[in-house]
Amino acid sequence: MADRVLVIGSGGREHALAWKLAQSPHVKHVFVAPGNAGTADNGKISNSAVLVSNHTIVTQFCKDHNIGLVLVGQEALLAAGIVDDLRAAGVRCFGPSAKAAQLASNTSFAKAFLDRHGIPTARWRAFTNPQEACRFIISTDFPARVVRARGPAARKEVTIAASKEEACRAVQEIMQDRMFGEMVVIEELLQGEELSCLCFTDGVTVASMPPAQAHKRLLDGDQGPNTGGMGAYCPVPQV
Repeated sequence: MADRVLVIGSGGREHALAWKLAQSPHVKHVFVAPGNAGTADNGKISNSAVLVSNHTIVTQFCKDHNIGLVLVGQEALLAAGIVDDLRAAGVRCFGPSAKAAQLASNTSFAKAFLDRHGIPTARWRAFTNPQEACRFIISTDFPARVVRARGPAARKEVTIAASKEEACRAVQEIMQDRMFGEMVVIEELLQGEELSCLCFTDGVTVASMPPAQAHKRLLDGDQGPNTGGMGAYCPVPQV
């Protein structure tokens, strides 16, 4: 394990990683870039203002500060290939390559992967034309009411529509107004509990964390628009 570690990201995930890393006797200091209020000057943990979107600057920071290991939690940076660039520059980095990160950042890629390998997933189709997407929503014999934005400017926005009409409106907003991207993935609405089971892997060994459930809807009682997740709890009684 490295004496100095850099964790890249600013959310609760990176906070938890930094907190746990700081407990290791093998870790001298944990930098978090950009970090958050919880990781600012907290014992062995401190924030860094290094410009994480510039991979060359991050590489130089690692060399200047003798960083022995980098952990990247921020999804957009993984998709942009920061792990590939750091490794190419000789910096040890834990995280998926840009190609592997598509499983999280590119919905249509991930769904096609699941289908190709026989992994169960909700029925789906991807569209670049809003009229074709709406025809699919209206004509299909299953509730095609989950609309996922996907495109160069997308923020992976998800709409869980109460009706086919609402799903069509979401498609129009995304594709005609170009709010979040230029492609949509229409998915079957699956009812029930939603859990996340995250794992650490080096490509050979898999170490699973306990299942967790995120708070997705904006309002109490599973009401209001879907969000990216406003916190989570673990363990969960369902598993």
